[in-house]
Amino acid sequence: MVNSGNPILVAGAGSWGTALAIILARNGNAVSLWDHDTELIIQLQQHKSNETYLPGIAFPEGLNPVGNFTEALEKLNDIIIAVPCSGLESVLKQLVSSPVKKFNICLACKGLAAGGQLLNHQVVNEHLRDRASTAVLSGPSFASEVARGLPTAVTIASSDQTTAEYFASCFHNEVFRIYTHNDVIGVQVGGAVKNVMAIAAGISDGLGFGANTRAALITRGLAEIMRLGVALGGKPETFMGLAGLGDLVLTCTDDQSRNRRLGLLLARGEHLDAALQEIGQTVEGVRTVNDVIKLSTNHQIEMPISRQVYNVLNLNLPPVDAVQALLARDPKPEL
Repeated sequence: MVNSGNPILVAGAGSWGTALAIILARNGNAVSLWDHDTELIIQLQQHKSNETYLPGIAFPEGLNPVGNFTEALEKLNDIIIAVPCSGLESVLKQLVSSPVKKFNICLACKGLAAGGQLLNHQVVNEHLRDRASTAVLSGPSFASEVARGLPTAVTIASSDQTTAEYFASCFHNEVFRIYTHNDVIGVQVGGAVKNVMAIAAGISDGLGFGANTRAALITRGLAEIMRLGVALGGKPETFMGLAGLGDLVLTCTDDQSRNRRLGLLLARGEHLDAALQEIGQTVEGVRTVNDVIKLSTNHQIEMPISRQVYNVLNLNLPPVDAVQALLARDPKPEL
């Protein structure tokens, strides 16, 4: 299965969905970009750019914002889903009712499905069963840099190598490098839980604890991600790659990360609601941490950093107390 400029629908016109749509269109694909926000779509159609989320980056030829999801589905089989994870099921329900017999789906939403019991590809399987060939895209990638054509490398994983290679052929170019993988679980866990760790890193930096503390959080955060990922069926080596360590380092160290910015704001005394309003886009780690705690409890996995982030977000624990609680833990072997 090799891409030859087929029509593709990107669901989700936030910064990430728009950036992916731009890459696909630059590669010669006919791209329909849809969002549930009809006012946003009208603005995209008028400006030929996404001035809300990626200002100043003109749409390439072949990128067409569309307001009618059902009509767009009539002409294609290939779908990139880049909505927040909380909106995944809404998109899938529209696919279920579509007359299209089978879809090629690439999940570009980094997070865990609502409720914390299923990963995103499992939610797709639950809704569409044998009507979908599914891949997931993850890795260290800020939307603005991708849209501006700065060199980026990401991973596309699927249990079916043909599906992974197909979507790789859609996205890959001289500045957007794609590596394929078969560890769908590990790639998703890495892409989701790093958001929780980025909140922790932002809190630590916002409190002025310095580079030593940040490095410790990243390293021990990776250990938590690996423990959870392996318990869910992921491969340990996956977490040393782009979707694990790569994405974790990026998200924890650069202020383009919404999750890191949230931690910075909380450390400076902002209330959670006010901080989220200031950021103005979905901060996946806020919801993901709840699902991470459920999963870690169910699998009896120790995740102390995630637990303290949960306490700050849900129990109003002062950020400084959360960091001190981590530092006060008893000495133990590094595992």
